Amino acid sequence: MRTKHAGYSMLSTSSKGLILLPLLFLAFICIFVYPKELELQAFLSSCSTPPSGTNNATAGAVYTRKPDFRLLIGILTVPDFYERRHLLRMVYSVQLSSLTAQIDVRFVFCRLQTDDQRVFVPLEILMHGDIIVLDGCKENMDGGKTHAFFSAVASLYADAPYDYVMKADDDVFFRLPELAASLGAMPRQDTYYGALIPCASMDTRNRRGYMSGMGYALSWDLVEWIARARNVTRGRTVGFEDRRTGEWLSLGGKGKNRFNAKPAMYDHPLSVPVTKCNHELVPETIALHRLKDNPRWAEALRYFNFTAGLKSSKFYKIHS
Repeated sequence: MRTKHAGYSMLSTSSKGLILLPLLFLAFICIFVYPKELELQAFLSSCSTPPSGTNNATAGAVYTRKPDFRLLIGILTVPDFYERRHLLRMVYSVQLSSLTAQIDVRFVFCRLQTDDQRVFVPLEILMHGDIIVLDGCKENMDGGKTHAFFSAVASLYADAPYDYVMKADDDVFFRLPELAASLGAMPRQDTYYGALIPCASMDTRNRRGYMSGMGYALSWDLVEWIARARNVTRGRTVGFEDRRTGEWLSLGGKGKNRFNAKPAMYDHPLSVPVTKCNHELVPETIALHRLKDNPRWAEALRYFNFTAGLKSSKFYKIHS
């Protein structure tokens, strides 16, 4: 029944009940019958980043607090090494959960050259979001790729700079917690960090020395400086590139804070040629270099007990 009040109709109590009853019933179903669906919708609505930002560790984790520092690792590799990138993504993703630093891993190529690369690499980018393609170089060995990398990074991340940028090979295994503990103690300015060459040398005061190409880190100010120091780098980008990096810094009076991480950064003991950079695997390892094949990778991961967290299951039997 409707009643009149001040010139307009009012619903009776019984009419209001008839309208509210279906709404209350619908709310009951949503809350008590399908609670998981509500949680899923809430989760999806809160995720505005692409899959590479949330699901793939090498593309960067989501941090709920300010990290101790931010490090970008650029692994200089070639487009056709699909299997190696798959391995490296697994190796690094399982290490990130315990870090208090932000470490982002990117795979760095020069321009893509073949039709299959122009299909497969974009698929990787869609899936992982962890690839940088440098437009300023052709794929090369000691043909200027390192300079192209640092110059590109200075521009690409100018709005959100890292504290450090590392150039790394694709045959080196970094133990990220150990790397973070070591690098985190370094100054944030004018820092050049790595494994000093010559192998027998431990003296970072020798400006003719340089850091091994297995992996070395530069503080952000040095990355910016390399990108704009054309008077120093012009004519000095081609050649043994890691030595070139040391030359740039010495000529420019840069990299005064040099840190030699040997013997925790070293070559695999069976590497050829044998040098004083080689030694047996040790528990305090930061980086192990010259892992050229899967058996060496398996040996390293076994030594550091990387699969210790695997739980037993009826779905697989690992040990024969």
